[in-house]
Order: sequence, then structure tokens, then C-alpha cells
Amino acid sequence: MEIAPVARPARMQLRHWLVILSFLLVVATPTAVASVYLYGEAVDQYASRVGFTVRREEGGSGLEILGGLTELSGSSSTDTDILYEFIQSQELVAKVDAALDLERIYQKPEGDPVFTLKENATIEDKVDYWRRMVRVFYDPGTGLIEVETRAFAPEDAQAIAQKIFELSSDMINELSAVAASDLTRYARDELDQAAQRLKDARLAVTRFRNEQQIVDPQADIQGQMGLLSSLQAQLAAALIEMDIISSSAQDGDPRLAQSRRRIEVIQNRIADERRKLGVVGSGEGSTAYADLIGQFESLQVDREFAEQSYLSALSAYDAAVAEARRKSRYLAAYVRPTLAESAEYPRRATLLAVIALGLFGAWCMAVLIAYSLRDRR
Repeated sequence: MEIAPVARPARMQLRHWLVILSFLLVVATPTAVASVYLYGEAVDQYASRVGFTVRREEGGSGLEILGGLTELSGSSSTDTDILYEFIQSQELVAKVDAALDLERIYQKPEGDPVFTLKENATIEDKVDYWRRMVRVFYDPGTGLIEVETRAFAPEDAQAIAQKIFELSSDMINELSAVAASDLTRYARDELDQAAQRLKDARLAVTRFRNEQQIVDPQADIQGQMGLLSSLQAQLAAALIEMDIISSSAQDGDPRLAQSRRRIEVIQNRIADERRKLGVVGSGEGSTAYADLIGQFESLQVDREFAEQSYLSALSAYDAAVAEARRKSRYLAAYVRPTLAESAEYPRRATLLAVIALGLFGAWCMAVLIAYSLRDRR
């Protein structure tokens, strides 16, 4: 049986030296450079946190308040969604920059090209840098928003967090004002139209009274009917008196002529009064008074309808104003802007570990690929 020769001692080959060299160039050297930078050049960053949510006041009526039924509703998801986007928007960055001067705050450390804001930065550069230094955490389920701001001084981080809270509160107040305006605008337009309609109806009634010289046609017609009733009673009395005289007087008695004359005058007066009321007769004046009554009643109906419409519109407007006040929004802070006592960033050990693991993983993949290509030859 042939015995295999003893294996020769392993010796370093060229490929082994290349692997070691690549490890030093790809992994060890960049990790060492990153370590020197993080622990020697990177400036400490302080964090400030503020937490808030949008609340909507749902106060009830006066009876509900006395009965203790008033409550505060939860946050509106739509409002918090808007606020979440607003905090990361260019508009907010521009407002904070105008108030606090972001270049002054974020260009303080010298010789730190990674974590500082570059000189002569445009608004787009500031927005990109803002999203690195300001983190927004939002829970759609609860509507809670927490903002973490970083700066190279704890006072600057707190000032930025406070300004974000103030601008967010202004944004919510503006949304509340717009909602209240939209809610009451239509009701106000309806109230103005109803008020103008009532004014026109009252002016029409006043114009009718001035033209016809009649304050109340109903009262006037009652007076006319009273006069007609009185004339009819007088006619009945005159006819009775004539019958009495006729039973005892001779023909040619002047009392008979006087009675007939009295009866004729009363009948003519009754006919005239009836023509005024439009009861009998023909011609232009026969129905004039009835037409006046019809016109006045039509104007009265228009005025009463206008009054009812005005009262209804006024009630709707008052209800809309009350609803707008009842559904006011406001920003409630559950964490006030904090002032840091120690630096939390940059997290040097974490960053260094991530850089080293990332480089080592990339180096391993490259070595494996190289060996697989070599073995296929």
C-alpha cells in the first residue's frame, strides 16, 4: 500500500498578501480614519425634545356644561397629518431660519465638514440638512407628535424646538380660523339676504300706506262695515216710522214725503258705501277698495314670510357661530422643549461599528467573488 507524502508546511502566497492588503485598505484604514474623525474632530451635538398633539374642543350647550357633560375630543388625524408634513416643509425651515439664523447655529464648529451646514447654503441645502438634524416621530393611531432637534449648543437645540412648537401652534390656529370662517360664511350670507328681504318687504308696506293714505285697511274696512250696519239700522227704523205714519195719515201728508225722502237718502248712502267696499255696482270704483285690501294682504304675507325667514336665518347663523366656537382647535404640549445637560450625538461607537461592519461585509463579498472567479479557471 502506497503511503501519501507528508504535506509540506503552508506558506504565504501572493494572493494571501493581496487579501491582507485589501483588508487594510478597505476595512482597517477607513475605520481608523473614521475613528480619528469621530473621536477627535466631530463636535458634540445636544438634543432637545418637544411632544404635542392637536386637540379639538367639543364643548356642548349651556345645559350640558352645567350638567358636566362637556368633553374634549381626541386629536384630528387630518390636522396632525398636515402638521407632520408642515414641520418638514421648506416653509417652516424658512421661518425658523428668519427667526433664529440657522447658518449661525449650524456653522459654529470649525473643521467639521460632515456634521456642519456648508457655507452659503441655499434653502434647498438647509431643508436637506434640517431633515438630518430634526427628527419627527408621529403615531397616527394616537395623533401624538414628538420632535427631536439637534444643535451644537443645548440652548440652540431648545430654541429650535420652541420655535417649531410656536409655528405649529400658529398653523393650527390658522386652520381653526379658516374652518370657523368656512362654517359661518354661508350662514352669514343667508342672514344678509334674509335681512335685505325683510327690509324690502317693510319698505313696500310703508310705500303702500303713504300712497293710499291708509294705515291699516283691515281697521278701515271694519269702520266702513260699522257705518254700513248703522245705516241699515237707520233704514229699518225709517221704514218702521213710515209704516206707522202711513197707517194714520192721509195722502199728501208732509210727514209721508219727509219719511220717503229720509228713506231714499239712507238707501243712496248705503249704495255708495257698498260701492266703496266693492260689494255691488259696476265701474272703476266698484272694486277699488277690494283691490286695496288684496294688495295690502299680499304685502302683509310677503312681510311675514320675510320676518320668518330672517328669524330662521338668524337662528342658523347663531348656531353656526356657536358650532365654530365649539369646534376650536389648539395645540396641546405633553412634553415642553427640553434643555440637554449632556451630548447625545453623534453616537460615535454606534457609527464606528456600522462603518466597520459595512466595510467588512463589502470586503468579504469582494474576496469571495474573487476566489470564486479564481476557482472557475
